[in-house]
Amino acid sequence: MPIVENVRWVVYAFNYPHTIDNGQGESLTFLRRIPTPEGDVLEVENTVQPAVGPPMHVHHFQEEALTVVEGRIGYQRKGEEPRFAGPGETVVFKPGEVHRFWNAGEGLLKCSGYIKPADSIEYFLSGIYAAQKKAGSLRPDMFEAAYLSRRYRSEFAMDEIPAFVQRFLFPIVVLIGTLTGKYQKFADAPPPAR
Repeated sequence: MPIVENVRWVVYAFNYPHTIDNGQGESLTFLRRIPTPEGDVLEVENTVQPAVGPPMHVHHFQEEALTVVEGRIGYQRKGEEPRFAGPGETVVFKPGEVHRFWNAGEGLLKCSGYIKPADSIEYFLSGIYAAQKKAGSLRPDMFEAAYLSRRYRSEFAMDEIPAFVQRFLFPIVVLIGTLTGKYQKFADAPPPAR
């Protein structure tokens, strides 16, 4: 994929809409980027199978919003009790809020939403979803998860991965992956946006 210059950083140029699927019940469609002075707003749609959703995570600089189109979403901010929302309701996670969400219903969960500023989210999530698909599990391939988590740690963090693992083991895994040539597919990875 070609890289293009954006106002504040380098981003990947995707053709829109474009969908990623983790093979474990989640798909995410990137609809379009809307340029704003504060950074691009990325419009998205997702579908999530029952009892599936991302683990506790944080976007250090991004706001994430999901409006339920169909189904029932469960969501939780770290340290709070789970909450639920249905069709027409919107859930917003502010930058720095550790959170998770999942399909809390019996049918398909469909949401529309946005992430702003978009930063490196498309590349990061595309890589994580591909690593989950490769592993055949909600836990992504260890080498790919370590690489992506280390490279984009200034933007995103997976709260469910212990700090010790992220700080000390991931660098060792990335070194081994680099020495064994596992990261050739990331040769053109964009730098973190921040």
